[in-house]
Amino acid sequence: MTKKQVHKMVKIMGLYAITDPQLISDKHLFRSVEFAILGGAKVVQYRNKLASQVQQYEQAEQLSYLCQQHQVTFIINDDPLLAKSVKAAGVHLGQDDGKIADARQLLGEQGIIGVSCYNRIEKAISAMEQGADYIAFGRFFPSKTKPAAVQAEDNLLEQARQQLSIPIVAIGGINLNNASQLIKHGADAIAVIHSLFHEPQEIYNTAKAYQALFNNSGSESNEIKGSE
Repeated sequence: MTKKQVHKMVKIMGLYAITDPQLISDKHLFRSVEFAILGGAKVVQYRNKLASQVQQYEQAEQLSYLCQQHQVTFIINDDPLLAKSVKAAGVHLGQDDGKIADARQLLGEQGIIGVSCYNRIEKAISAMEQGADYIAFGRFFPSKTKPAAVQAEDNLLEQARQQLSIPIVAIGGINLNNASQLIKHGADAIAVIHSLFHEPQEIYNTAKAYQALFNNSGSESNEIKGSE
């Protein structure tokens, strides 16, 4: 076992909340994320492609502090440099967001790197071999956030479960009515945007209901220990 495998034990599991500036106003961002965390979110990803760099830094810094206080994993979307600047746990990379090796060099061995693999198991295997710490598949259902995203099928999760030794995140059109089937098929975490944040008064209760799906599943999630 390598040094990386010994010391890297951060979990990607349960409710994975992703922020969206079209659903959450700047004024309510901190409080909305706090409600999600109090309800049970285990991972928070900051995603705001509309804000200026200064505003992104200010918001990400506040959320990084919040997540540290609650011992929740904080991930930055697309931007390894911002992740390093605000001392986030890591970064999530999409198809056009740079190389895993470059993010690793910037964030170090302890930084968490997630990679979107859409509906491609071969991309997920390659990402794991390059040092990704978790992968995300989807969309699994019609998505309000990314309606044109490629379709992934439930059996992809089962296939990935057999071939990957890192956590698997499911994303895309997920709600409380369909999340259970993805957990059943092998998702370690469920990434949710619209279903969680579209009703500000219900964020806490919705997060609690999502996390209950994992508590009732009886399944244990993978730990990040590096590729074996």
